[in-house]
Amino acid sequence: MRRLLFTLIGALIAVAASAQTSLPLEKGLPVVVKAAVGYVEIFDFDENAATFRATVDLRLRWEDLRLRRPAQEAKDPPRVFRGADAEAEARKIWIPDIAVANLAGDGAGPTDFGLRVFPDGRVELMRRITGDFSTDYDVSRFPFGGQQLQVRLVVRDLTANQLGMTFDQGDLDFSRAAADAALDGWNLRFVNLRVGPLPGWYGGSHATLTASLEITRQPGPAIAAIFVPLLASLLIPLLTIWLNRAEEDGTFNVEAFELVNVLIGGLFAVIALNFTVNSVFEVLESGDNPVNRLFTLNYITLAVCLAVNVLFGRFNVVATLFGNYVQEQFYHFLMWAIPAMVLITAASVILVALA
Repeated sequence: MRRLLFTLIGALIAVAASAQTSLPLEKGLPVVVKAAVGYVEIFDFDENAATFRATVDLRLRWEDLRLRRPAQEAKDPPRVFRGADAEAEARKIWIPDIAVANLAGDGAGPTDFGLRVFPDGRVELMRRITGDFSTDYDVSRFPFGGQQLQVRLVVRDLTANQLGMTFDQGDLDFSRAAADAALDGWNLRFVNLRVGPLPGWYGGSHATLTASLEITRQPGPAIAAIFVPLLASLLIPLLTIWLNRAEEDGTFNVEAFELVNVLIGGLFAVIALNFTVNSVFEVLESGDNPVNRLFTLNYITLAVCLAVNVLFGRFNVVATLFGNYVQEQFYHFLMWAIPAMVLITAASVILVALA
């Protein structure tokens, strides 16, 4: 008899515990969880791998009416749990299964855990996570464009019809970089929150929330190391046109082979610069960006100036076809037309990146 009584008591306790940890349905479906992400500390940003290492605070808030306390306790402060106590309490109640989807490498390091349960049934869960996060990286405006350091939260197991994520003004206020947070070479700005669906199995979808900390590069070092040499290398082929002069008899005051040697030296200089830049910023190798555009402009300018020097200075093609006077005047036109077109194009590339 005693054994049967203990069995019944154990069963009742198990049922009560199961009722507390099941999905709260008192307010209907979907259960709404408000999410926010605060950036506590940012250690580094690896542009080539498109990852950053940081410590972030995740805050989740929801209502579970099963946790309401009696009316006489309505004005009491919330019950606060930290560390091991919070983890123990979390095993007794329902906690949304929300994971960080873009943790990279070995995932998160040690996680701090906090829990607050309010008298009216509101629950607030805090998690402090340190880890490497993968993020989208855009090089289309390098080095002037901003980047987004993203933390992507996703609901596991439950569909969007069962569990949804959202945010309010309080979550926007919480989602920011800490006052003393800093990242070398970058300026930290605002955090944006965005919710959206993630396609799931069997026609279902899962709720997601993405927090994006906007950062803007301090472009001075990149301009000095990349753009100044790139613009300077553009002058090498242009000088081969400016330094030469067409005479009235169709001859040139500088031999073509001397200028071709200068062009070949300029070509090797651009190749070396291209290799150096791509070694440091591997992410720039593919895709459309201002650096690749200026390298392309350098190669095109070298090819055009080589063609001008060979066709005019070596073979006198225009003089043969149209006479010395036409060659002289046409060369004077090219002396200004080619540099003007090249410099205008280079300026346009930079201005578009700045816009």
